[in-house]
Amino acid sequence: MVTDREKLDAGQGVAGVLDRIRAIRRDLPPTAGRIADFITDHAAEVVHMSVTEVAERAEASEGSVIGLCQLLGARGFQQIKISLARDLVQPVQFIHEDLAPDDAVATVIEKVFRSDMHALQDTQKALDVEAMAQAVKAIRKARRVEVFGIGSAATIAEDTNYRLLRIGIESRASVDSHVQAITASLADPSVAVITISHSGSTVETLTATRLAKAAGATTIAITNFGKSPLLAHVDIVLNTLARETQFRTEAMTSRIAQLAIVDALIACLALADYERSVATIGKTFEVLSAKRV
Repeated sequence: MVTDREKLDAGQGVAGVLDRIRAIRRDLPPTAGRIADFITDHAAEVVHMSVTEVAERAEASEGSVIGLCQLLGARGFQQIKISLARDLVQPVQFIHEDLAPDDAVATVIEKVFRSDMHALQDTQKALDVEAMAQAVKAIRKARRVEVFGIGSAATIAEDTNYRLLRIGIESRASVDSHVQAITASLADPSVAVITISHSGSTVETLTATRLAKAAGATTIAITNFGKSPLLAHVDIVLNTLARETQFRTEAMTSRIAQLAIVDALIACLALADYERSVATIGKTFEVLSAKRV
């Protein structure tokens, strides 16, 4: 017989979340009861919310929300959201929010591109210009930049690191959770950290950012607009505004918005140290040109 834990490890989630809540509701203490009632009464909303938002709406702590999730057999809040989504949304939405199962190739292309363009337009409106200026100032002041990303954010982190190096800024990307934790704990006030996380709830990058902040580093986040646990450990926030839901395990549309923010950040940094940036780009161009036929 397959246990609930084995289902979780296989990525199948927890079946019948709402039924499980109803079964244990009368035995729950007041705080857990409020959380359970909120999830039951607002299940469709919870699918799109962060653990911080649920905790606030239920007048509880994030730890209490996670505790209830574990009582229900999940590892954490994300597992509960995925399970709720499986009960409430069409399976095709796990591929992309705007798709229908019978969409033709041309329709898929149109919908995906339209979604990406909306993400860029919305992100431009949501992006705080002053926060970008603060990020540029912090990175220029730093002796070294550390970039953190896990999963789909790992490729964005590596691209950010590559772009920083190209304009002469000492940088390093960490996309392994153990390396992130070590790197973060060894940070100091001379280090700037860029954390990339769509949900702002990924345990690995959340932990690394917290450790870096505690070590004195200036922490910068590229994350989707809204409340999340990550914000408690961040000095500067550069918001994306992608419509995709947060119940998926991997980001899609938000990656386009994240890359746009990175492009803008690199451009601002390059202009701020124009002579050095141009010289470094020229030098690295010569080196890289030797690798092309």
